[in-house]
Amino acid sequence: QVQLVESGGGLVQPGGSLRLSCAASGFTFSHYGMSWFRQAPGKGLEWVSTIDSGGDSTSYADSVKGRFTISRADAKNTLYLQMNSLKPEDTAVYYCTGASKRGQGTQVTVSS
Repeated sequence: QVQLVESGGGLVQPGGSLRLSCAASGFTFSHYGMSWFRQAPGKGLEWVSTIDSGGDSTSYADSVKGRFTISRADAKNTLYLQMNSLKPEDTAVYYCTGASKRGQGTQVTVSS
């Protein structure tokens, strides 16, 4: 069955960086566009970024544009989110989505 497993979250100071990974299985990863969403405490789900199936087209929410980079490694069935210049307002559970599924999420906390 389709499975998405996020990793790479943690506690980081403002201005720091993290790279999230999402390991995919159970479907032909290279055929699907993939996305990252996040949910901050007490708030709704927020779209963060999307990459198309070929990896040629990416899009970002205004709140992360210029700081986050989405990428994929189809040979490894893995989606990435490189997050730089992190801010306290980036604190959230981050989820990868694709093939109509969502992973369990990984917690990112930005705090001094």
